[in-house]
Amino acid sequence: MSNTRIYGNLINGEWRVSRDNPPIEVSSPVDGSLVGRLSSMSQEELDLAAASAKAAQKSWAAYPVYRKAELMYRAAQLLEERVEELSDCLTMEIAKDKKSAVSEIKRSADLLRYTADVGKSLQGEAIFGDSFPGGSRDKMSCVTRTPMGTVLAISPFNYPINLAISKIGPALMGGNTVILKPATQGAVSALKMVECMQQAGLPAGALNTVTGLGSVIGDAITGHKDVDFINFTGSTEVGEHISQLVSMTPVILELGGKDAAIVLPDADLDFAADNIVEGAYSYSGQRCTAVKRILVVDKVADALIEKLKARIESLKVGDPREEGVTVTPLVSEKSADFVESLMNRALKQGARLVTGGRREGNLIYPALLDRVTTDMDLAWVEPFGPVLPVVRVQSEDEAVEIANRSEYGLQSSVFTNNLNRAFSIAARLEVGTVQINNKPERGPDNFPFLGVKSSGMGTQGVRYSIESMTRPKAVTINLAGG
Repeated sequence: MSNTRIYGNLINGEWRVSRDNPPIEVSSPVDGSLVGRLSSMSQEELDLAAASAKAAQKSWAAYPVYRKAELMYRAAQLLEERVEELSDCLTMEIAKDKKSAVSEIKRSADLLRYTADVGKSLQGEAIFGDSFPGGSRDKMSCVTRTPMGTVLAISPFNYPINLAISKIGPALMGGNTVILKPATQGAVSALKMVECMQQAGLPAGALNTVTGLGSVIGDAITGHKDVDFINFTGSTEVGEHISQLVSMTPVILELGGKDAAIVLPDADLDFAADNIVEGAYSYSGQRCTAVKRILVVDKVADALIEKLKARIESLKVGDPREEGVTVTPLVSEKSADFVESLMNRALKQGARLVTGGRREGNLIYPALLDRVTTDMDLAWVEPFGPVLPVVRVQSEDEAVEIANRSEYGLQSSVFTNNLNRAFSIAARLEVGTVQINNKPERGPDNFPFLGVKSSGMGTQGVRYSIESMTRPKAVTINLAGG
């Protein structure tokens, strides 16, 4: 795939290429080919994009809800019509296997349709005074939802279409205008998605984009005076920087994770192994909800590891364009260096390599390490790659204690056939979501998705996202005074 086109930014309904800075080249992690070149924006161009969104917001908020919904339905249809083109772009730009790339497009289209449906139902409520002790029906409050203003949506490399849509759709249905800042690796795919949104008929200024290196334009756009809300997915380090930078600007932050799979002696080990392998190694573990450590009671650890080893060694590794490939090259050499160094440090400290770990360029073969202890970085640091540590514990209480000792609190899995025990453990785990007998995962997209501790703040999921990016407004009517 070779594409010398310079991808400009959508500003006030027009695509513009920066004249001030040289373009940024996006190379494929698959074969090093040029995927495309991105316009690198100047401060003046950033200001123009933000001003355009601010100017368009009131007129967009005044659009009838059914018309907003119709535009979402149309955009969903356009995404599906371009599924082959968009999925091919995802495959080459971020090394996502073809099956997962197609799934991301279809899921995004479904998300837009569902967002339109939910948006039509969130129009407000009436509250009567006599529902409170001592109150009177002569007093009534009409509660509506009003937009925050302009939402800055910052999306990551690993789901550049879906995790952009999950921010854009709810923001627009809530009456906000949107500025999308995609990750540089993934921006070509994201901008192709924005083309679909524009072709669906969005008015000028409702959706604008900004591209450029985060180290250059990140602070300028996140701290911009015309940004009223920030919805960010990315690393904990960057998320913490944003929260410190913006002070009073409300945010949703979806950050890192170190999701634990707790396996108890009464678990169905074959079922647990199937889920853990899929959860740990799909898209090479480059997901915030990937299984990133196993906490298994020592009594069944050997049996579980044998089952995991057999399944891991059956995974297809290599070029994402080949059918059936699960483990693909990591997004960058820097990422591969980090994963390799984290794994090698654990091995030097006494961990045992069960299988995998070989490196070829950015490709790391899926690795399983046993005898990882809590004094090793691999037990705590998020690798964002296909390496999975096994930490042996003596009891469920020890498993919960180690799980909770992490700075992260996104999700955890519990594998057991005792439902009462599962709910008891779930109540004690300091995470946003507990999966009982399932791998960690985001979705379905109508479910709440949230993190605690260093995994983020705010709640996502279609209805929750719309509510987060709007505010309630109450108008009280005193009927007796007329």
